[in-house]
Amino acid sequence: MWFGVVTLFPELVAPIESLGVVGRGFQTKRLALDCVQLRDFAVDRHGTVDDKPYGGGAGMVLRVDVVAAAVAEAQARAGSKGVARPADLPVIALAPHGERLTQQVVNELAELPGMILLCGRYEGFDERVHDRVATRTLSIGDYVISGGELAAQVLIDAVARQVPEILGNPESAREESHLAGLLDYPHYTRPENSDWGAVPPVLLSGDHAAIERWRSEQALFRTARERPDLLSPEVSPEDDLGGSE
Repeated sequence: MWFGVVTLFPELVAPIESLGVVGRGFQTKRLALDCVQLRDFAVDRHGTVDDKPYGGGAGMVLRVDVVAAAVAEAQARAGSKGVARPADLPVIALAPHGERLTQQVVNELAELPGMILLCGRYEGFDERVHDRVATRTLSIGDYVISGGELAAQVLIDAVARQVPEILGNPESAREESHLAGLLDYPHYTRPENSDWGAVPPVLLSGDHAAIERWRSEQALFRTARERPDLLSPEVSPEDDLGGSE
C-alpha cells in the first residue's frame, strides 16, 4: 500500500517509516511513503504557500493552487511507484470539520492500493481544496491540533495495521477495539496476585469457552460504560452485561 502525504513538515511524518510493527511494514516494502513538500510549489521565490483570508480575520489560509499542484506531484509519484490508476486514488484532507475517522472508514481505506493525505496548517485550506481537490475530508477527533501531520500518522497507522502480513499475528487485528463495533475486553498478565489486585479467576481456569464468554461480556460491558454511543439505544450501562471482574 502506498501513502502520499502533502505537508510543510515531512520530518514530522517520516518517523512512522522506522517505528514499531508499521515501521517494519515500510522496511519490508509492503508499505511505501512519499512526502511531498508543499513549499516546492510556492507561488514566489519567498516560498509563499498561503495568504490572508478574504473578508478579514486572523491567521493565514493555504492556497488552493499550491495544494492542487502538490497533489498532481503526489499522483505522478504514485504512478512511478507502480500504483495503478494514480489519478483515482482518494485525496483526503485532514481537518477538524471532517467526517470522523472510525474503524469502518479505516477498513474501507485498507481495501485501496493507496491514498494521498493533505496536512493542513495555520487556519487550514482554502475551501476550494475541500470542494474541488480533495475527494474526502476526515477528522481524527473533535479537537484542534497544530497541523495535519499527526493526524496523517494516526490514519496511516490505523490503515496499515489492516494490510495483510503487517502484524506478526493476524489475530491481533481481528480482536482489537472497534473491529466488532465494541471496545476491547480487559487484558491481564503476571503477576497473578499483587497489591493492585488479582487476575480474574476465569482467565486462569483453562476453560476456553468460559474465557471467550467472559471476554465477550466484558467487551460489551466496557463499551456500555465508556462509549455507550457505540451501542444501540436498547443497551445501556445499567443493563446486566456481566461486568463483574
